Amino acid sequence: MAEAERIIGTPDTPDASGTEPERPDENAASGEPSGSEDAQAPAERPRGGRRIAVLFTVASLAYALDLVSKLLVVAKLEHHDSIEVIGDWLKFEAVRNPGAAFGFGQAFTIIFTVIAAAVIVVIARLARKLYSLPWAIALGLLLGGALGNLTDRIFRSPGFFEGAVVDFIAPKHFAVFNLADSAIVCGGILIVLLSFRGLDPDGTVHKD
Repeated sequence: MAEAERIIGTPDTPDASGTEPERPDENAASGEPSGSEDAQAPAERPRGGRRIAVLFTVASLAYALDLVSKLLVVAKLEHHDSIEVIGDWLKFEAVRNPGAAFGFGQAFTIIFTVIAAAVIVVIARLARKLYSLPWAIALGLLLGGALGNLTDRIFRSPGFFEGAVVDFIAPKHFAVFNLADSAIVCGGILIVLLSFRGLDPDGTVHKD
């Protein structure tokens, strides 16, 4: 009789070795992830739609301002005396620049043209996963500036992909530049700041 009671006993009763039987993992049985998996889960993307419209709006404004300013400089200032804006410290002076921004690398016009075209393609591809407003503004400035200077490379003399960029902003003791150069520099600085803060173009924030 005692033997029967021992067999019918509850499963929580320790066995002869004094150890309790193993219990199945409740989380595994219910299909819920464990705590370690929760800690490794990726950060969710912030709510809100993609910022493609912001990117192209900023790019369009930067491009339009650069294009209009260059048309005015060629029509009104080229082959004329420079205009003093703030005495000798800042002048408007028409200069044709075959090099990169701020007059650097004048012997590599075609290379800079190809680089500008590649930057435009990369930004267009990146726009598909763009959810961050600051990144949209930064990339829009880069895109507008690159398009502005690329237009000069393609359509201005001396030839296709070898055209000289129109520069006209001439600070004292500094290289002459244009609004496209300014947009590129401002966009680049903003991208560096966003990267230091750990903000990605898709809106997620990472901490290294």
